[in-house]
Amino acid sequence: MRRRLARIMSCGLLGLTMTATSAAAQYRPRPVIESPASEAFVIEGMVGLWSPSTQLTLSSEGLGIIGTNIDLGRDLGLTTGRHMDLRVMVRPARKHKFRFQYVPMGYSQTKSVDRDLVFNGQRFATGTTVTSQLDWKATRISYEYDFLSMARGFGGLVLDLKQTNVRAALESAATAEFTQLRASVPAVGGIARVYITPHISVTGELSGMRLPSGAVEESRGHYVEVDIFGTLNISPRVAAQVGYRALDVETRIDDDAAAFTLRGLYFGVVVRR
Repeated sequence: MRRRLARIMSCGLLGLTMTATSAAAQYRPRPVIESPASEAFVIEGMVGLWSPSTQLTLSSEGLGIIGTNIDLGRDLGLTTGRHMDLRVMVRPARKHKFRFQYVPMGYSQTKSVDRDLVFNGQRFATGTTVTSQLDWKATRISYEYDFLSMARGFGGLVLDLKQTNVRAALESAATAEFTQLRASVPAVGGIARVYITPHISVTGELSGMRLPSGAVEESRGHYVEVDIFGTLNISPRVAAQVGYRALDVETRIDDDAAAFTLRGLYFGVVVRR
């Protein structure tokens, strides 16, 4: 009896061992996708300086008189300047990001004009010394969805609301005039990032939209932005950034119009939490 019981127990143990071995052989754990440590953040902020070349034109109608298409560089002596570039990103989940960007730009110059300029219904005659000022505040609110997520990078869809607020003023000894244009343009684009090493990444982004004539009352325009930058992650929480940004904006409201093209390098410091 004891021998029979021992044989039964031995067979049972052998069966359990073979079952466990077979199950272990069938089980294959899936590899875990681990992003670089610099991607493990909830809030990211960037402070940068942008030094773009500028090609800015504007016109303003007043008193029923169509304004001159004024080139702020050639006609008013505008030169290249440096501008703050402020960005904040909130990441509530791995693939979802909410972004805010604010770039305030200001130009001020004095020049004796080489031709007659009509601005807001007033004429600035050839030879008149004109002091001009341009204040441009560009705001961008975005939602990013990273539909492609890998260990060495990601690709995503970007939905934007780009807001432009421009105030231009011309002043001479005889007269002073100003005009203001505000426009909000929705845009769509894409973003991709690749990590060359765990500490160095390259990112490219393109977004834009065209607002056809008559879509919003008497307004029309377009907005195209390209941003390519490299990031050196000094630590998971601190990074240095260098990039190239190109911005092409055109807006027309009634008989007032502005067209801006800015291209240039920027440098920034990134802090994450």
